[in-house]
Amino acid sequence: MNTDNDDYVYDEASGEWLPASEVKAAAAEAAQVRDASGNVLADGDSVVLIKDLKVKGAGQTLKQGTVIRSIRLTDNPEEIDCRHDAIKGLVLRTEFVRKR
Repeated sequence: MNTDNDDYVYDEASGEWLPASEVKAAAAEAAQVRDASGNVLADGDSVVLIKDLKVKGAGQTLKQGTVIRSIRLTDNPEEIDCRHDAIKGLVLRTEFVRKR
């Protein structure tokens, strides 16, 4: 007899019933935004570019080592929203940044 009051969710990938708490924990882990080195990023963090990037529409290149401050996370875990002195509304892919 199961004495805990945990709800169960059917996992279609494995074909098993899993406790809802495990499914929520796995979803939270998958939703984390990580930089190129695997560090977890959060709103307000500063990042450094690990590669020169040509900015479409701005006719500019952001150089490797450029510091971007006060990032904002987006709905896409592979992209961050940020601001640079010369470029407004800049969106960078997390594979090109490292947490400072």
